Amino acid sequence: MKNYSLLLVYTLIALLPVKAQGLEEVRSFGKLQPVGVAMSKKGRLFVSFPKWTDNYAHAVVEVLPNGKLIPFPNPEWNKWDTAQPQDHFLSVQALFIDRSDAVWALDLANPTGMKPIRAGVKLVKLTLDGTVERVYRFDDLPGAGLNDVQVDARRQVAYLSDPGRSAVVVLDLKTGKSRTLLQGDASTKADPNTVLSIDGKDVRDQAGRPFSSNVNGIALSHDGEYFYFRPITKKRLYRIPTKFLYDPAYTAAQVSAAVEDLGEAGFSHGMIADAAGNVYMGDSQEQVIRRRTPAGKLETLVQDKRIHWPDSYAIGPDGYLYVTMAQLDRAPRYHDGTDRVVYPYWLYRIKL
Repeated sequence: MKNYSLLLVYTLIALLPVKAQGLEEVRSFGKLQPVGVAMSKKGRLFVSFPKWTDNYAHAVVEVLPNGKLIPFPNPEWNKWDTAQPQDHFLSVQALFIDRSDAVWALDLANPTGMKPIRAGVKLVKLTLDGTVERVYRFDDLPGAGLNDVQVDARRQVAYLSDPGRSAVVVLDLKTGKSRTLLQGDASTKADPNTVLSIDGKDVRDQAGRPFSSNVNGIALSHDGEYFYFRPITKKRLYRIPTKFLYDPAYTAAQVSAAVEDLGEAGFSHGMIADAAGNVYMGDSQEQVIRRRTPAGKLETLVQDKRIHWPDSYAIGPDGYLYVTMAQLDRAPRYHDGTDRVVYPYWLYRIKL
């Protein structure tokens, strides 16, 4: 990978505190676990709830200004139906609203306690009025374990993280065909020697295995020119010019060589980029929300004990950064079968 000369610079940069308003509560969800979040140009707010627990009501909702939750696009799509997985949501993890205001819902169809339902894995494109425009089914990716999605509406390309295969998937939205890139690359693989610790406790399952995730959080720059990505259990942030991803003319070796190591950035899950070139991400271990500036500085926006597994982000027209707190490390599988989640689950926001 190139640009190793930048590593020392980024590593030595202090985590600079900046003035922030702190966390503001937006909406509580009881025992419903929020993960995905997205906001339209006019401030319509959407949240997704994967079927990871028995506490499940809807896959995707619109959160109205009065707090009411409306199934989106309609109740039928939110009816959990394994007999008709093609046109029902089964376990929607990621949401994204592109620059054309189209809503994208990534359904992994992997409810906890069940094997992934292959016929239910899909990326659904919807309009804000609830019309299902197209469903992408990834028939050419039978072994994928997708996680997150970013969409470039101008180039008609979707980028997806695939931690299951430690890869990045590029989906041509016109043809529906996918390509797998950076599979097994050093930039997409978790560090086996890195263990996530939260509240002073290593996150390990009942067999003692530490939590580990390959490439997970991703972000697309506002102009679509850069793609940011990283594994959860690796403290480094990476990016690559998108031309090396959407243009199939480049070889695998050229794509790998184009990856830039941007230095250490803590333990982060989801990410988001703004129009000014900042990239926002959390750090579960330090319980902070940070941004990486275009100059490469890591600035701490807020530190708060309520920041617990900050999973997904949205930037609203109101100048707020919205973030879900999934509390995944508090699930029974990491505490000998005991549920340690601090209810209710919350969606927060931070004034930028």
